[in-house]
Amino acid sequence: MTFVTAPIRSLTAIGIGLTAVAAVALTGPPGLPQGPPSSPDLRLAAAARSVAAPAEGAYWHTRTLWRTTHPRQLGSGSNRYWVEEQRLAETWTSPDGRTWSGFRRLGTRPKSAADEKAWRRDGSPATWNRTADGRTVSLSTAPEKGRVVAVKEQVAFLLAEQKLSYEELQRLPADPAGLKAWITKATRVAKVPDDAVDGYVAGALASLLHEVPVPKEVRAAAYEALLTVPGVRPLGRIKDSRGRPGDGLFLDRQRKDSVAVTTRLVVDADTRLLLEESLKTTIDGRPFPNKTWTTTTLHVGWTDDEPTIPTLP
Repeated sequence: MTFVTAPIRSLTAIGIGLTAVAAVALTGPPGLPQGPPSSPDLRLAAAARSVAAPAEGAYWHTRTLWRTTHPRQLGSGSNRYWVEEQRLAETWTSPDGRTWSGFRRLGTRPKSAADEKAWRRDGSPATWNRTADGRTVSLSTAPEKGRVVAVKEQVAFLLAEQKLSYEELQRLPADPAGLKAWITKATRVAKVPDDAVDGYVAGALASLLHEVPVPKEVRAAAYEALLTVPGVRPLGRIKDSRGRPGDGLFLDRQRKDSVAVTTRLVVDADTRLLLEESLKTTIDGRPFPNKTWTTTTLHVGWTDDEPTIPTLP
């Protein structure tokens, strides 16, 4: 497999925190990379697996629920309250790299029980065009119809700013050190700035936990490799927002001037699939809602179901 030197565009527009870091920036050269690199340190570890495992379905499918607190209170007078916005996002990628993307806003709702009481005192509005401090907004409690589209630009799987085929994904190194070295080399070949390499490596390793169909051994290696990235530490056994138990990871993504960005991952202990990712941003120690959200994985794996508009949960 030949490494491409120009970064490629991220094709997920939902804004999903850490994992989006693995594939951002501008469009690179067209077409899939062909053949293994000549340099041994770039070579995929094909010897460990003689034949790539066949796909277990028509599409690698992910379904996620993204939610965030609206940055400004709604309501009037003493009846002010916070609301939460929610969106469903789904992707279907066939083994040949063709991708479809589905998206649906689920509507705005009061964030907590106390917020719901204040909302009811405010008349239980179903739509809002002004925040409590007079800012213009367009919010509704009703879910949108949603949409599903073919992603015409994508004909490959994306990892560490590289376009890989399904077969190449199956041959990724299945040991933590080898996998981390491969991804680190990929980001450096793509001219990632030195001060951003650790973040790109962490993002690529996290993406292997759900975004692309790699063998379980590679996901396990990605999890173990994450523990060796600076700024990453284990949290032990924790639960996600749906009560599912998993192994927690804390990632200190950025601390610059007064801004701090951290991420918490919850990873299934058996499958090493991502259960949930929560990104938190603070400025001078105070929460910054515009860059704070949680993405919960509702489904990840193979499916034979055709791409369709996301259904309501």
